[in-house]
Amino acid sequence: MTLLFWGLTLGVLGKVLLAISVIMVHGKIVHEHRIDSAVLREMKHEKTLALASIALIVIGYVLELLFYNVIDWTLPLVG
Repeated sequence: MTLLFWGLTLGVLGKVLLAISVIMVHGKIVHEHRIDSAVLREMKHEKTLALASIALIVIGYVLELLFYNVIDWTLPLVG
């Protein structure tokens, strides 16, 4: 594995862990119900955005690996 691969991998892992920690904190606050419904709605919206951001980070990671030829993705010819 190259230094580029490890750099990209560690960067993605850090971003995903940060997003997961935000989701966990928001989930805990939502279950407490000590804040008004408008804030709870906003926090649920932010959770959705955080999950979408994780998906985009992972997709971007795969595209970077493909671009730099760190992984080889060739579709086999059928037939």
